[in-house]
Amino acid sequence: MKKGIIFDLDGTLWDASEAVTRSWNIALRDIKEFNLQIDKRDMMRFMGNPLKKIGDMMLPTSVSDTRKDEIMKHCTDYQHKYLLEFGAPTFENLVATLKKLKKEYSLYIVSNCQSGYIEVFLEYTKLWNMFEDYECPGRTGLSKGENIKLIVERNSLDSAIYVGDTDGDYRATCFAGLPFIHAAYGYGKPHKQTAEIKRFDDLLKFEI
Repeated sequence: MKKGIIFDLDGTLWDASEAVTRSWNIALRDIKEFNLQIDKRDMMRFMGNPLKKIGDMMLPTSVSDTRKDEIMKHCTDYQHKYLLEFGAPTFENLVATLKKLKKEYSLYIVSNCQSGYIEVFLEYTKLWNMFEDYECPGRTGLSKGENIKLIVERNSLDSAIYVGDTDGDYRATCFAGLPFIHAAYGYGKPHKQTAEIKRFDDLLKFEI
């Protein structure tokens, strides 16, 4: 029986909010038609949303959809370069816990991010060997819920859970028909009470 744990990325495996904020503010200095800088609270509100929605949340309504796409691509392209060099902190006991979980479960990542972001995380942390597969809307054009279902089907999982930190993660997990565990140390919370972990290594207490 093949059992899997599917993880969100931001707010679940690492906290890139400060590093991404710095990188986007550097990139936004190149945008000449308006003066915009964001703070960490903005970024924590953005994270977990599809990139198009972040553009709508962050940029003036006067900016066309085409220009929004260009600006968001500029920010994320620079973000990838920045994170590959400087990285971001992973949550406490991440690596040791993943190693223990991997003895019993197959591990995956599904994030609401652009193509290349999960690869940046895996490259900077050198955790390629921990995860069997990963997916994001930047590669598939699908919603998070659809990508969760895709990972389950593509990897022939008999059972799986999803671990995430936001209400969007919870709703996507419900769409995919899986149990949800809330990473309560992350950026948000689901609108309904669920199983939760207060530290990453609390996952070791669950029988999945």
